[in-house]
Amino acid sequence: MWDSTFTPDQTVTGPAAPMPAQPASETFDVCGELSQLDRTLVQLTQKGLPLVPRPFDELAEQLGTTADEIKARFERMLSSGQIRRIGAVPNHYKLGYRANAMTVWDIPDHCIEKMGEKIGALPYVSHCYQRPRIQPEWPYNLFAMIHGRQKSDLASYLAEMKDILGAACRSHDVLFSTRILKKTGLRIAGGR
Repeated sequence: MWDSTFTPDQTVTGPAAPMPAQPASETFDVCGELSQLDRTLVQLTQKGLPLVPRPFDELAEQLGTTADEIKARFERMLSSGQIRRIGAVPNHYKLGYRANAMTVWDIPDHCIEKMGEKIGALPYVSHCYQRPRIQPEWPYNLFAMIHGRQKSDLASYLAEMKDILGAACRSHDVLFSTRILKKTGLRIAGGR
């Protein structure tokens, strides 16, 4: 997945800044098992960080540890792949972005990395990633979710994306959102 930070009028700031890794006071299983403290931390945050000025301090107080320890645990879980990312999950509709679409593009494999980085960097793209084609029904391998206040915004965004991709774009399609579906990832039982 290529990094993209969707910042509608700077309302959403995107992924959290990297956190410094620090030694933990509790052992950590590198084979994928979460320690009890890590499991509790994930359960407390899987619906979002506390909406306070210093969320890591709040979590540390709840768990009887330090904010540095909380940050180090998140960093370790990110590095090991136990969690994939920490980032904002905006509700685009509540922010006034009512026109949303998944754009799909057929890009030659030899240039998809370069094209994905360019598309993922656009300010109206919330996420951009590569997926395998399913020939002959689905020739697309580059996916990018775009957001605008109205459908006419999306038309201009699509034109810009086509210009950026140029001759690398063999075909494309647009799947417009008609309603909001699930906006959550996998949950560990017992979370708030």
